[in-house]
Amino acid sequence: MTEKTNTESNQDTVEQQLPGITDLPTSSKELEKLIAESKGDFKYSIEDFFRNPEKSRYQLSPDGEYFSYMGPYERRQNIFIQKIGEEKATRITSETDRDISGYFWANNNRILFIKDSGGDENFQLYAVDKDGKNAIDLTPFEKVRIQIIDQLEDIEDEIIIGMNNNNPQLFDPYRVNIESGKIQQIAENNNPAEPIDGYLTDHNGKLRIATKIKDGTNAVLMYRENENEDFKEVLTTDFRVTVQPLFFDFDNKNIVYATSNMNRDKNVIVKMDMRTGEEVGDVLFSHPDVDVNSLNYSRKRKVLTSIPYTTAKKQNHFLDKEIEDIYKRLEKDLGGYEIFITSTNKAEDKFMIRTYSDRSLGAYYTYDIQDDKLTKIAEVSPWIDEEDMAVMQPVQYKSRDGKTINGYLTLPNVANQKNLPVIINPHGGPWARDNWGFNPEIQLFASRGYAVLQMNFRGSVGYGRDFWESSFKQWGKTMQDDITDGVEWLIDQDIADSERIAIYGGSYGGYATLAGVTFTPDLYKCAIDYVGVSNLFTFMNTIPPYWKPYLEMMHTMVGNPEADSVQMAAASPALHTDKIKAPLFVIQGANDPRVNIDEADQIVTSLRARGIEVPYLVKYDEGHGFRNEENRFEAYKAMVGFFHKHLQPDLKD
Repeated sequence: MTEKTNTESNQDTVEQQLPGITDLPTSSKELEKLIAESKGDFKYSIEDFFRNPEKSRYQLSPDGEYFSYMGPYERRQNIFIQKIGEEKATRITSETDRDISGYFWANNNRILFIKDSGGDENFQLYAVDKDGKNAIDLTPFEKVRIQIIDQLEDIEDEIIIGMNNNNPQLFDPYRVNIESGKIQQIAENNNPAEPIDGYLTDHNGKLRIATKIKDGTNAVLMYRENENEDFKEVLTTDFRVTVQPLFFDFDNKNIVYATSNMNRDKNVIVKMDMRTGEEVGDVLFSHPDVDVNSLNYSRKRKVLTSIPYTTAKKQNHFLDKEIEDIYKRLEKDLGGYEIFITSTNKAEDKFMIRTYSDRSLGAYYTYDIQDDKLTKIAEVSPWIDEEDMAVMQPVQYKSRDGKTINGYLTLPNVANQKNLPVIINPHGGPWARDNWGFNPEIQLFASRGYAVLQMNFRGSVGYGRDFWESSFKQWGKTMQDDITDGVEWLIDQDIADSERIAIYGGSYGGYATLAGVTFTPDLYKCAIDYVGVSNLFTFMNTIPPYWKPYLEMMHTMVGNPEADSVQMAAASPALHTDKIKAPLFVIQGANDPRVNIDEADQIVTSLRARGIEVPYLVKYDEGHGFRNEENRFEAYKAMVGFFHKHLQPDLKD
C-alpha cells in the first residue's frame, strides 16, 4: 500500500483465517505463582509502564481550530475532540471491546477511524462527526480487511480504500463517500495469477500507478495517463529490487519521486519518468550506510521539505529553509528530545509537535508560526520521571562471518554494571528493525535489574539489499548466529553474567527465542516465547489469505516446504523439543491471524509430553500481541515473575 506524504507528517499505519482454539490448560496456578514473584518494593509498578495514556496521538483539524486525541473510556482507547483555547474535551466514540487502532480528520467536521475485532486484524472503517453524531460503519462486511489508499485531503467527502471483499487474497480499490456510506469500485483486481498489491494516486486523487506480482517473485510497475486508460506495464524487476514511487511531481504529469535500489545496494531518493520507468537526473539524496525510503513535501507551497532516514537515531536532511527554520526554532525549547511534526492544518501555519527520547514518551505541543507560540498541551506519561529511566545506547559488534550488527544496549541503573543478568530481545518481522526511543518493556526490565540487548541481525531492514538478502533461508542458522554472537559479545565485555542470560521476543523474535533454547541449549537460563513461530511447515500453511500472493517470495526468503524440507525441518524448534533444557514460558493470542495458535500449542504439547511444566498464557480476545490493557498487565507481571524466578537479579546496589 502506498500513501501520499503530507508536510512532515508521521501517520500511523494499519495492518484470517479462523484460528484454532486451544484445549491446553493455561497453567493458572503456575501463572499465579509467577505473578506473585513479580511483586517487590519498586518505585514504578508494572501498570505504570503499560497503562493507557490519558491523552496521546494528537492531531490538528484541517482548519486548525480543534485538536483531537485518543484517551481511555472503559479501558479502551477512544477519540476526544477539543477546541484550541478551551479546556473541555468531548468524547466522540464509545468503543468498549477493543481499542481504536488509528484515526484521522477527513475534513473539518468528519473523523474516520479503524478498528478490528479481538485482534483478528480484519480492520473496518468508521466515520463520525466531531460532535459524536452521524456515526456510520463504512465497511460493514464480515471477515473483510481494509487498507487506506488515499485520504483525499482535497476532496472532503470521499476517501479511496482497498478492500478484499471480492476475494480474501486480493484488494480492490473503492471510492467511499464518508457521509452517505456509498461505495464505488474504481478498478478491478481479479487475476490471482498476477495480483495487484499496491496503488498510487496523483495529486487530484486519481489512480495512476499500480504494482502487481508476476510469476510469483517479480514486481511489475504499471502506469496510465488517466483513469480512462488501462494500466500499462512499465518496469519489471525481481522482488529483491525496490522501485517504489512515493508521489507525483507537482505538475501532476508523468514524473514521480521514488525510493529505489536499482543497480545499487542502498535505497536512495530519485525522480522517475513513469512512461519509461527510467530515472531522471541525479539522485536527490543517498546515505552510505542506510536506506533512504521517505520524502516529505508541503501540500500548500508545493515544495519538497525534508528527507528522513535512520542511522542509530532518526535524522532529517532538509530541502526547504522554511521547514528547517521551524525545526531550528523548536530545538531552542525542545532540543533535549527528538522532535517530530505529526500534523498540520491546511494553511500550514499551525503544527502539532511530538517529542520523545529513550527515557521519555515525551509530550505534545502546538506551534503557531504567526505568533511564534509553542504551547505544551500534554505529557504522554506524566507519572514517570525520565530521570529514573535507563539509557538506551547504540552499540555495534561483529558477527562471526564479519558483518557489522547494529543494536541497542540498555543497562539498569545500578552501581555495578558488570556481570549483570541479561535479557536478549530479538525483534519481530524479521524484516523490520529496532529503533532508538522509549520502549516500555525495555524500561520495565531495566527497572527490575536486567540489562537488555536488542540487535538488528541480518535481514533487518534499512541496511541495504545485501544485508537483507543475507538472511534468506537462514532462519535458525546465520540469523540466529548473529543473536548468539551478541550474547558472546556481552560476555566478553564483562557485561553479562554467563549463568544469568535469558532470551525473549515476539513474532519472529518468538521464533528466535525458541531457536535459541533449541539450537544453543546451554546458552540461556530461561526463555519467553510471545506469539512466536515454532514450525516452519505449519506456519506456511496457516498464513492469512492476503499473504498468499507473497507465498513464493516467502518460499525464497524462508524456504519451500517441498524443495527445502530438510532445511526447514532442521530449523523448526517444534520438531526438536528434546534439545530444550531451559525453562520456557509461552504467550499467545487465540485470534492471531499471522502466527496461528497451533504454533504455540505444538511447542507446549511436545514439552508437556516429556513431563516438562510450561507456563502457557492464552487470551481469547487477542491476536498478534496483546492490546487490551488488562491483558498487558497480566502478561508482563507473569514475565517479570518468570525472569525473577530463574535469573534472580541483585538490586541491592
